[in-house]
Order: sequence, then structure tokens, then C-alpha cells
Amino acid sequence: MQAHADLAELQRRLGHRFTDEALLERALTHRSFGAEHNERLEFLGDAALALAVSRLVYDRHGASDEGDLTRVRAHLVREASLHRAALALGLAEVLRLSEGELRAGGAQRASILADALEAVIGAVFLDGGYEAALALVRRLFGEVIAASEVESWTKDAKTELQEWLQGRRIAVPAYRIVATRGEKHAQTFEVECAVPTLGLAERGEGRSRRAAEQEAAQRMLALLNASDRPGGPLRS
Repeated sequence: MQAHADLAELQRRLGHRFTDEALLERALTHRSFGAEHNERLEFLGDAALALAVSRLVYDRHGASDEGDLTRVRAHLVREASLHRAALALGLAEVLRLSEGELRAGGAQRASILADALEAVIGAVFLDGGYEAALALVRRLFGEVIAASEVESWTKDAKTELQEWLQGRRIAVPAYRIVATRGEKHAQTFEVECAVPTLGLAERGEGRSRRAAEQEAAQRMLALLNASDRPGGPLRS
């Protein structure tokens, strides 16, 4: 009875009443708990989340250029933001984990909670369609998007990348100009950001070397965050 009450309360916080409650139960099930886990729903939710956030960001900041919109979206869908939203929803209290994972603190682990939130979004998408998923994402992030300006979300990606690497004791990245195009008064720079220790490199473009470096760093961050998930190159 308590489990049912917990799910009912979660649905109230989500703002979505499931027609098929089994979808929600699966979304809350970690692979350590059993075969019917949430990874496929997470895959679907990741795509639904990206589309919904893109729509909300575009509606709020549609006059900004594509690079700024991409960076705003990246900040919103990164693990740290999803972790905070999952905690606010109380997902840690309703996750289904193995006893071993629970003892290891899995219910509070950022990656597990972020993945579970994506799975919940995927479950809402399957149960109620895109508009229901959009409504949930608006509920989770709408106020943050509405109250912020693009500049506050587009801070120094190079610093963020350096902190990400240093936190994992990985050498800082190297930047180099790959190409310079256009007339002197309207040049476009192409810069490569490389992390030799990991054998990874990403490129960015901009009207200045700094802007190109920031774009390359942001792309590297996106690659590293995706790769750092279970099953990714950095976790295999």
C-alpha cells in the first residue's frame, strides 16, 4: 500500500496521472533491481527531454543565435541539472535498487538519479504523448528558463571543462587554431580542443579565437558527459 501511495504522490508532483502505471514503475527501476529496468525508457526520455528543452529555450530566447541556444540547452540537460530536478521530485525515495546498490548509496548518486529522471520523462512521453512530456519539462525547468538571460547560461565553457578534467585527475586540454577563413575584418576561426590523455578532440568555430575555443570546449564537455555515463567509452 505504501508503494502505491508513494507513486500516487510522485504523479501529483509530476503533474501527470499515468494511464499505465507500470511505465512509471519501470522508469524507477535500476538495472541492479531486475531485468525490467529503465534503460530503454532513459534512451527515449533523453530525446524527449532534448526536444522539449529546445522548444522552451527557443520560445524564451528565440532571438539568440544557434550557438547560444545550444549552450543553454546543454546546461539544462546536463547531469547536475537533472540530478537537482530529480531530488526536488523526490525520486531518491521511490527508486527501485538492489540491496547492494542501496548500501552503496545508489539512491543519492547523481548519475542514477539523472538517468531515472530521463526515464520518467520517457515514460510520460509513452503514456501521454509529446505534449505531456513537454508539460513535465516545463514544470521542471520552465521557471529557470523564464527567469534567466542567455548570458547567465553561457559562461566560460573552458573553465568548466578544465574543472571537469581536474576533478577526474585528467590533464587539462590543449587548444590550437586549425584554420582561419575570410577577410581580415570578418575572419572565422576554427579551433581544436584536444584531451590527449583520452584520445579525444572536438572543433569549434567563432568570429574570434576565444569564441572558437569556447565552442570547442562546449562540444568536448558534451562528449565527455555522454561518454561518462554507464556504457560510454569512459565507463567501459
